[in-house]
Amino acid sequence: MATTPRSRNTLTLYSAKNCVVCHKVRMVMAAKGITYDLIAVDTANPPEDLLMLAPHYHSVPTLVERDNAIYISNVISEYLDERYPHPALMPAEPIFRAMHRIAVRQVEQDWVPQVQAIMAGGKNVEPARKRLKELILESLPFFKSNKFFFGNEMSLVDCAITPIIWRLPALGIQLPKDAKCVEDYGLRIFRNPAFMRSMTPEEKVLRDLAFS
Repeated sequence: MATTPRSRNTLTLYSAKNCVVCHKVRMVMAAKGITYDLIAVDTANPPEDLLMLAPHYHSVPTLVERDNAIYISNVISEYLDERYPHPALMPAEPIFRAMHRIAVRQVEQDWVPQVQAIMAGGKNVEPARKRLKELILESLPFFKSNKFFFGNEMSLVDCAITPIIWRLPALGIQLPKDAKCVEDYGLRIFRNPAFMRSMTPEEKVLRDLAFS
């Protein structure tokens, strides 16, 4: 997935060890076979070079290409899709690109905050579990009708959704039997070697920990 820092790679990704939006960007990079330097970040104590690179955000994920810092996961993902066009993770037609952007935005605004609330613990865990489950079940027609979320080709939407599906057992969310298509969808992607390359060691064990 990544090589030792200070290598000849022109890309460096600052990423938390267990974070759905960081995982999304790592999925994009793995799907495209991009080599990069990975710097694991403790979000409670970000490194000084990250603070200097992105003084207004100093957040993860942050992608650095040579002297340019790019932050905000959706911006990074679309940049990578344009910078490394094969395989394409966005459709060519403008209207379909717009539909993909809307879906990614909805995941980012609606799904991700529920994941973060569950991971944070406290009184908001159960409401967040309930809401995330509702959001997934509302999307069942997409999981049922396609190999991937928007058809037969993997897209940035899948890169946004799959890290959440992977975490469902660890988040304490069990879907009903009539939602088996969600797990089937996940397994199709989980079995891809690129998906395994996208994960940190901490993320790889999330499903094992959930059932231990």
